[in-house]
Amino acid sequence: MNVRDTRATSALLYLDGVHVSFDGFHAINNLSLTLAPGEMRAIIGPNGAGKTTMMDIITGKTKPDEGEVLFDGVTDLTRLDETRIAELGIGRKFQKPTVFESQTIEDNLLLALNVDHRVKGTLFWRESKAESERIEKVLETIRLTDARDRLAGSLSHGQKQWLEIGMLLAQDPKLLLVDEPVAGMTDVETHQTAELLKEINREKTIMVVEHDMTFVRELGVKVTCLHEGTVLAEGTIDQVSSNERVIEVYLGR
Repeated sequence: MNVRDTRATSALLYLDGVHVSFDGFHAINNLSLTLAPGEMRAIIGPNGAGKTTMMDIITGKTKPDEGEVLFDGVTDLTRLDETRIAELGIGRKFQKPTVFESQTIEDNLLLALNVDHRVKGTLFWRESKAESERIEKVLETIRLTDARDRLAGSLSHGQKQWLEIGMLLAQDPKLLLVDEPVAGMTDVETHQTAELLKEINREKTIMVVEHDMTFVRELGVKVTCLHEGTVLAEGTIDQVSSNERVIEVYLGR
């Protein structure tokens, strides 16, 4: 077994030499990145750097022209559709929260549970003890236990973001992809979201795409800066933010 195979099997997520072009534009250009089991990684970079396209590739929405994308060391994600990839345990939270506003918080979580929706649609469906316990745990994690009976539409913007993270957690994914979770949040909500993600990271692997450098610093995790579809720099927030090229293309002086 060569070194590359060993790396591929130990990483939860492994991208190597990934390329994607749209009408001649190289959205992803020789992108290589590995994410270890249990890691939380922050992805930064200017608009158009390829952050969203990378998440589209991981979730099966976009197929790469070339390159390897492996999950859990063995599964080739480029051969699977979005549904199958979600079933494997990759959950994605988009930037804009999409909660069911006319349903309660608890019902939103029940709808997200990984249950057979055909069964759920019948009169005889009852949540199991395990499912009830999972809902309780998620409510506690996202700090909304006391608000469980409130309509989701009555929540603040920050709370809606937490609920949507909770809806992902209800599905019990191995890997969470979280896109700009603190956009539009107050400073207090931003701080609480950092604490929330750190708590989730005790059990889950997380990739966070974010522009808010204060938030990224608070996460205290390894940072990858993308530019023109490839990795420009990688390391601690201090290492990356002092990198001349990162300052030039993204952070400014």
